[in-house]
Amino acid sequence: MPRLVEVRALEKTFQHMGKELQVLRGIDLDLDDGEIVAVVGQSGAGKSTFLHIIGTLDLPTSGTVKIAGQDVTKLSSAGLADLRNHNVGFVFQFHHLLPEFDALENVIMPGLIAGKSRRELEARGRKLLDEVGLAPRATHRPGELSGGEQQRVALARALLLQPKLILADEPTGNLDSATSASIHDLFFDINRRHGTTVVIVTHNVELARSMPRVVTLKDGRVHADEWRASTPKAASVEPGLGPVEP
Repeated sequence: MPRLVEVRALEKTFQHMGKELQVLRGIDLDLDDGEIVAVVGQSGAGKSTFLHIIGTLDLPTSGTVKIAGQDVTKLSSAGLADLRNHNVGFVFQFHHLLPEFDALENVIMPGLIAGKSRRELEARGRKLLDEVGLAPRATHRPGELSGGEQQRVALARALLLQPKLILADEPTGNLDSATSASIHDLFFDINRRHGTTVVIVTHNVELARSMPRVVTLKDGRVHADEWRASTPKAASVEPGLGPVEP
């Protein structure tokens, strides 16, 4: 199985009140196409920092990160933005939806910013909203949606440009247990439908237990890397969800 992400000797140090704070201390990790992985660990273990670096939102102090064969540490700012736009989708604990736009407009916003055809984007956006169970709510603004519905919109938005990798940082942290369970199921469904690699940072024990692979970080290092079951085979991308043309 091809490697989507390759991390070698990854270190990250921050300056805090005149002192160096080493958050990541030499991480080696590979992520394959179509995997779904939980990253767990106590607060301060470096989980979010690790996620931000493999998502190219931050750069390491040392070490290498390759995404789809490209070493992100050697790319320019423009190159990083291009790689991120084509390969990575993000879902955070706080959905970051734009309150003045409806659900469909929020979903297609990344494509509009990239200069793609609005007609093609809207067709794909409606298909994605249908996939996440929100087709009837396409014209509702975020303030008219529940927390779980807002997170579903955020997931649809993350999928718009067909990234190879979805990174989710505590995506159910603000949701009740029933809503959290439905969002968890949705991540598995997306993984099966699109073959998207999904990495979820979580404190949710039930979610972590349900994942085929669990990576535990401790003191900035990989403390454990466990396969609890066979990684689900990625399904073929459904007809009608092909690339959006400019």
